[in-house]
Amino acid sequence: MTASHPPRAVPFALPDIGEDEIAEVVACLRSGWITTGPRAKQFEQDLAAFIGGGVAGIAVNSATAGLHLALEAVGVSPGDEVIVPTMTFTASAEVVRYLGAHPRIVDVDAGTMNLTAETIAAHADAKTKAVMPVHIAGLACDMAAIGAVAREKNLRVIEDAAHALPASSGGKRIGTHDSDAIVFSFYANKTITTGEGGLVATKHADVAARCKVMRLHGIDRDAFARYTSAQAAWYYEVIAPGFKYNMTDLAAAIGLHQIKRLPGFQAQREQLAARYRAAFADLPVTLPPLPPAGDVHAWHLFILRLTPDAPLDRDTFIARMAEQGITCSVHFIPLHRHPYWRDTYGLRPEMFPNAEAIFRGNVSLPLFTRMTDADQDRVIAAVRGLLR
Repeated sequence: MTASHPPRAVPFALPDIGEDEIAEVVACLRSGWITTGPRAKQFEQDLAAFIGGGVAGIAVNSATAGLHLALEAVGVSPGDEVIVPTMTFTASAEVVRYLGAHPRIVDVDAGTMNLTAETIAAHADAKTKAVMPVHIAGLACDMAAIGAVAREKNLRVIEDAAHALPASSGGKRIGTHDSDAIVFSFYANKTITTGEGGLVATKHADVAARCKVMRLHGIDRDAFARYTSAQAAWYYEVIAPGFKYNMTDLAAAIGLHQIKRLPGFQAQREQLAARYRAAFADLPVTLPPLPPAGDVHAWHLFILRLTPDAPLDRDTFIARMAEQGITCSVHFIPLHRHPYWRDTYGLRPEMFPNAEAIFRGNVSLPLFTRMTDADQDRVIAAVRGLLR
């Protein structure tokens, strides 16, 4: 008699790394140039070309670093305020504090979970310097409306697009609107990965120039230029008190091939999301909203909301899924519920009725391009078994 083995666990996410990525990393190691160099430069150029719209790309070691650089580049300074939605990861708000400024944490739309132009208009005042739309789960904010109110209120716009490659809004890819900067993430679970990494995309030459200087100690020449130009390699000038935010060639080596695979990744995520939506349509859940006709959802996440008539609450649901070897998550615990933001800014749940209602039922299901039909079948069966 052969022993039966339980089916493999279904993780929340897995990076999709192929042989081309592995070979490129090996070639990078053998080249002798493993920090910021030709591959990081090529990654910037290739991703900027993919995004389109004439943007420049500045590769960095994380999206958090990119958000910090972008806010600094547009002049956010002590005493300023930046409007940030409560439904986001803490990085969106913490970078504002890096500059001595303050996030004005606001509620989100009850349906999309995104920041809206109306909310920005209601909260902007004389102290407001910038606004940070966050494209939750890969569903883009209405950037035409947000751009219009930002121009009216004279606000700088920094998009947190960590979830949003290759989403679109109003028929235009995220990254190509008139925002001052758009920041993408390439963390291990994102739609493409470099392990850790990010990129600032911008159409504005002054923003690009400032980000390039500040990402590497405020030096007026990057490391690759110093060692490949005719000018003496040892000579450089520090023109600002910068940071250490550069992307390495080792990370970029992975990303070069991830960019090429992005259209295929997007198609797979669309298929997985469509299958989930069909499987759960009759359950006591709110399905994630679809984008407007003609627009693209990046489907970085698939977020269900358990309705009040579901047979169990969200926390119990996640625990029961874990008992079956299926890992779920929550995106996000709203900022106003975290002690630092709550206590520093006197935030109360009643100030965020939409986010509170969303949070009570929010659960993110596994969704990743290495997900097999058998993996998804297991998730679907488990969800239906718990919620029917």
